[in-house]
This record gives sequence, C-alpha cells and structure tokens, in this order.
Amino acid sequence: MKIGLISDGKGPSADSSIELRAADATVKFLNEHRSGIGGRPIQLVTCETANDPSKGTDCANQVIEQKAVAVIVGASAVAQQIWTPLHAAKVPVLLFSTALPEQLQDTQSTFVLSDPTGVTISGILPLAAKAKTKNLTGVIIDVPPALAQFKGTGAAALTKAGISFKIIPVPLGTADMTPQLQSLSGSAPGVIEIVGNDGFCISAFNALRTSGFTGPFFVNSQCVTDATRKAVPAETLARVTINASAPVGIDNPSTRLYKAVVAAYGSNIKTDDSSGMNMFAELNAFQTALADIKGEITPTTVISTFKSMPEKEIPGSGGLRFRCDGKAYSATPAVCSRGGLTAQLDGKGQPASYQVVGYSPIP
Repeated sequence: MKIGLISDGKGPSADSSIELRAADATVKFLNEHRSGIGGRPIQLVTCETANDPSKGTDCANQVIEQKAVAVIVGASAVAQQIWTPLHAAKVPVLLFSTALPEQLQDTQSTFVLSDPTGVTISGILPLAAKAKTKNLTGVIIDVPPALAQFKGTGAAALTKAGISFKIIPVPLGTADMTPQLQSLSGSAPGVIEIVGNDGFCISAFNALRTSGFTGPFFVNSQCVTDATRKAVPAETLARVTINASAPVGIDNPSTRLYKAVVAAYGSNIKTDDSSGMNMFAELNAFQTALADIKGEITPTTVISTFKSMPEKEIPGSGGLRFRCDGKAYSATPAVCSRGGLTAQLDGKGQPASYQVVGYSPIP
C-alpha cells in the first residue's frame, strides 16, 4: 500500500528531517506489529520540500505520479502548495495540523488531526485570567500556516473570548529580534504567544528578556528542545506554558511506546523532539483509522473509511481522541479532534505533567 509522506526535511533555515527518520521507524513497527493497513504492508513514498513552495508542488505531483492512495504531510511551511495539487487530484491528505481556512473547511478529502482552536483558547484564556490581562501578543514565524491561526475561526474565537490581540510576524532565520520586540516591556503586552522552531524561539526569548517583558509565555512545543533549555534562563523557562503537540519530556504510556519503537527500528532520533513524536502519532492515527479497511484500497475507499470510523484514541498522543466524520466543528469539517495538550514548564524547561484541555466527545 503506497502512502505519500511529504516533509520539509532540511531547509536553509530549519531542519525537520527527524520527521522522515521517525516515519521510517514507525512504518517498520506498524508493518511488523500491526499488520500494516488492512493486512497490507505500508510502502512510503517520501519527498522533501526544503521549505521551498515550488518543491512543495513538485512533491505533491511526484506522489500523485507514484499512485499513492493517500498522503501524510508533516509540519510544513509550504502546506498550501503541497495540498492544492493533491486536492485537485482527489487524493486524501492527512495533516497533523493546519490553520489554513481552505484546508480546514474542505469536506471532500482533507483530514486534520489537531484541533486548531481548542488548545489556543483553552491554553491562552487561563494564562490571561491568571495574569489579569485581556491582551495577547503573537511573535509568529512569518509563514502562512503559522499566521493563519489569527485569522478566520481562530481570530473569531479570541475576539468572542474578549481577547485583544496584536501579531508581530518575524521572518524565518532572524537571528536578532530586538528591533521588532524592543517595545514589549513590562506586562502590558499580556500573554506573549511564540510560534516557531527552537532557533526562532531562542531569538524571541532573548529579545524579550532584553526588552524587559515580565508576563507569561504560550509557545508551540517545537519551541522547546535541549537547545532552548541550554540557551534560555530558568526564570524565563518557568514562565512558559507549552501548547503541546506531543507529550515529550516525561514518562507516560505514549512516550514509552515511542521510545521502544525508536530503540527497535530507528536511528539518530532524539525522543524528546516533539517533531518526531508528532510524526509517530500521525502515522499511528492513519493506521488506526484504516485498520479495518476491506477490499481494494483506493483514494476513494480511504476517504470513506476515514469518514465512517468511530472515535478512537490517537496512539502516541497522550490521550487525545479523534473521529473524522466532519462533526467535531461544523465550521471546520476537516478537523478530526477536539482539544489538545498543555504543560507548564519548570526552570529546567521540563513539564511536570500534561493536561488534555478543550476536549468534549464528538456527537
């Protein structure tokens, strides 16, 4: 069974090639211990975009030519360019996350594993209430998928909750953000949300420390790696709440399973890197949704099986659940789940525990 896997891989300013290594290890595990999909071994057709929009389109066309029955997309800065040809060809696409309205609103062949608003609202509002603020300032990597969360349904949800928000887009690869962030002093900016990879976030934390910002941080899990823990002072790390896409950094059933798979089938995979564990969860969710598929496997049967699946737990997700029948949110029918994970960090940049927030059963 040919499955396309498209990742940004290693680009000029960011390296997500761990996704490819984690995917390889996960597929070996699924083929050996889960009978692949419907009793058929999974064969990955992989392609790297290097954060290049034209390569994103090329990758999509390559997996179409290879007759992949579905495509899994990692965390990508060029998700729109990947998705557009696949959607036109009616190839089902599983995205770990997206905030792009065209993808979220698709009722035909797009499935999104993560809730784009549940964690943001359930994570930011408690921080804002604790800090007694109604302000949110976003320091966001300047790529459309990251910025899209502050448009459409995301913006509407924040506005409905009474949150006033300001966005500061910063280009990928900016080493010194002091000029952009020097005005964010004291607590007036409210909660500062940072979205980017670890190098981006280290630059943001350093600039905000220089400016004298004293409030709480809300960040995506890719922000915090060993590099972040070494570069950022304990006082800053202790003010960070992670919008966690994966329950890394502590011992739990999900991390034990992931570490066992990496030990048996992987190499050069840091198990505390959430990008690798996200890919592990995404591939496991794909296999879980299609485990009982019968007959010929085609893009059409993959889509129908996804849409008819019952609600199940996402293996490797820390307890999150999914169902892809379009009923999680009426305005965003591609979304398969409600809620997500958050974690408060300590001064060493480690979470004490993770909480599932924003979840309710899909009717």
